[in-house]
Amino acid sequence: MTDTTASAPSLTAVALVCSLKPSPEQSSTQLLAEQLLTELASHGVSTSSVRVVDYDVRPGVLDDMGDGDQWPELRRRVLDADILVMATPTWVGHMSSVAHRVLERLDNELSVTDDQGRPGLYDRVAVAAIVGNEDGAHQITAELFQALNDLGFTVPAQGATYWNGEAMQAVDYKDLESTPEKVASATKAVAANAVHVARLLREHPLPASS
Repeated sequence: MTDTTASAPSLTAVALVCSLKPSPEQSSTQLLAEQLLTELASHGVSTSSVRVVDYDVRPGVLDDMGDGDQWPELRRRVLDADILVMATPTWVGHMSSVAHRVLERLDNELSVTDDQGRPGLYDRVAVAAIVGNEDGAHQITAELFQALNDLGFTVPAQGATYWNGEAMQAVDYKDLESTPEKVASATKAVAANAVHVARLLREHPLPASS
């Protein structure tokens, strides 16, 4: 039996890290995103990441809000990737304002269709990485996946990895001596499932609705 995966073009993944901390400040969100990208790379995926707060992403719902808006650069990286990793910290039980702005800017993609009339973000996979010192990971996952699925992304089974520290304490994910076994296991599963679905979508694109 011929191994077709070895000769197929490499899948690509980009992580939009929605930490509130600009580079080069250490970030737990960045760390978990990098761990997920490492797992994706172990499946032959070409990976990259960007810390969104390092860019001037203007409020709005257009591809380009003008006046120095840097969203077009990030948008191109999302469009060029097979897998999108949305990584966010937890703030007051919700995703960061940076992550919410990304969703607002992606909303314009609903008006963009391909030559078959399909939403422009079809045949791409979205997964999530979430950290925080308070509960909220399931709430954030629900909000993220509802929005991303509406936009056209496909969400694989068990498509999120997360870590919640003890409530009202000061220990961050990046301060842990080692990665908790359950977090590492979840991260591996997210990567494996994302790659599996992305390869299926490359071979069998979603059909047009009409």
